[in-house]
Amino acid sequence: MLKSMTGFGRGEYIDSTHRIVVEIKAVNHRYNEIVIRMPKTLGSLEDRIRRTIANTILRGRIDAFITVDEYGEKKKAVRVDKELAMAYHNAMRDLAGLLEIPSTDNIYHLSKYPEVLKVEEVTEDVECLWPKLLTAIEGAIGNLMKMREAEGSNIEQDLEARVDKLQTYIATVEERAPQILVEYREKLLSRMRELLAAAGAEPDETRLLQETAIFADRTNFTEEIVRLKSHLAQFHTTIKSPEAVGRKLDFIVQEINRETNTIASKANDSTIANVVVEIKSEIEKVREQIQNIE
Repeated sequence: MLKSMTGFGRGEYIDSTHRIVVEIKAVNHRYNEIVIRMPKTLGSLEDRIRRTIANTILRGRIDAFITVDEYGEKKKAVRVDKELAMAYHNAMRDLAGLLEIPSTDNIYHLSKYPEVLKVEEVTEDVECLWPKLLTAIEGAIGNLMKMREAEGSNIEQDLEARVDKLQTYIATVEERAPQILVEYREKLLSRMRELLAAAGAEPDETRLLQETAIFADRTNFTEEIVRLKSHLAQFHTTIKSPEAVGRKLDFIVQEINRETNTIASKANDSTIANVVVEIKSEIEKVREQIQNIE
């Protein structure tokens, strides 16, 4: 099944202490580019988050947004800057000696000096948070993939219809090919008769056959038709593959376009030229569609 490269998915985890929301947005991109926006406290988990996403989403520009809300009372701790406290203590003792007054420095006073005591929130171990975060990520990825697969199914139906149309055009070209030679021989014979009429001579049948054979060889595009049919069959098989096939389909379309251009240059026929215009129009529509396939 084809998968589109565009989509959106949201996953959420909620318990008595946390609410984690993960939103993933994906758009077209030639490669797999993952951009993660999350709280700085989750920085050590970034590589795991990236690998989790890349294991499922193989191609596209992926933007992941992660928010974490904590419930309940946050644990706090008091940190003592011992070096700063000693510096204050020594400074007060030196000052008391200089002024020849008894030092009144004590623990209570020291604790009130700036930066000696700091109240800090205890950071939760992110390893404990990872299983919760993983649940939210997997939920977001799952919803994103559903959207991608739904859009991919629509693209697949459109591509199948266009491939059928291309096969119809190619059948028209193939049917027209023998008639090109017949019409060329008739035109050549008519021209020869006009030129030889004044001399009262008849066209040289051998010469006519030679010229017709040269034209037939120069305008023969049988091999191109065979390759076109093969490319279309391969295209049809590829879009049924469960793997990521966007790049492969792009290559097949390039080959289809190459063979079509060769037919147009060889045919030297207005009817086929008109059909080729229709073929190239369909090829361009196919090319636009597969730019959105993973």
